Amino acid sequence: MKNLTMKHLRYFETLARVGHFGRAADECAISQPALSVQMKELEALFGAPLIERGPRQIRLTGHGEMLAERAREILRSVEEIGEMSRRAQGSFSGRLRIGVIPTIAPYLLPKLIGELTSNMPHLDIWPRESVTQSLLADLVGGQLDVAVVALPVSEPLLHEEPLFDEEFVLVRPLAEANLPAPPPEDLREMRLLLLEEGHCFRDQALSFCNLGSKPPRDLMEGSSLSTLVQMVGAGIGVTLIPEMALDIETRSAEVSVQRLPAPRPTRTVGMVWRRSTPLNAELRELVRVIRAVAV
Repeated sequence: MKNLTMKHLRYFETLARVGHFGRAADECAISQPALSVQMKELEALFGAPLIERGPRQIRLTGHGEMLAERAREILRSVEEIGEMSRRAQGSFSGRLRIGVIPTIAPYLLPKLIGELTSNMPHLDIWPRESVTQSLLADLVGGQLDVAVVALPVSEPLLHEEPLFDEEFVLVRPLAEANLPAPPPEDLREMRLLLLEEGHCFRDQALSFCNLGSKPPRDLMEGSSLSTLVQMVGAGIGVTLIPEMALDIETRSAEVSVQRLPAPRPTRTVGMVWRRSTPLNAELRELVRVIRAVAV
């Protein structure tokens, strides 16, 4: 396969990951016909079908599954060579692909990017907001350099570095401002507004209320903390939000905020990165920066 290129591997890995020609073409910044041509070339070089083409999505053949796994390993190694080069230059520079979960991104990223722009001007920040499982998959696969998530993540390939702890606070309608803060068992009887499935903050809130993974019958869901707070302001129910979101999300909503009785619910926010990265020292410097701006 002497004519095999990194472009073939990158395009194929993307297609294998997203499972759709159109979305893969968009991610690769090429046209769908051009991606199809590249994949046909790869199959010809490999000497066997790699992709089973369906009307709405693609599936990998057995050969395709094996090649996708090897392609991820190769691309990850190439990324790490680039990281070694950046480190050899003696400064933290170049592209930094950082993933952040939605319950942290709007409140941390603006301050973090401002700080990095001022103190690490040679860094090119590429932020991405997504749920934890998606970020971890991209981190392990080499599509991200680092992610800021709620710990623990318990992924053997990743190093976890705690940044800070923060409390969850109760947001309830303004008319209920004078009511005492309820214990967890009383929250189970209220109309609780939570983020939709896939958000780790939802699971943490359910755990605090001793609801396990089974939500109450009259649970209502939202796609963002902003939506939840506005629903509370309309008198629909109550919700829990992380402390860092308070200033932004309660600014334009008629709600009251209460700290819950001890033991108060908390989460640990941390950074995770691949154990194999050569940028370990530089990422620890990023830990210091985030801790400073999060105060």
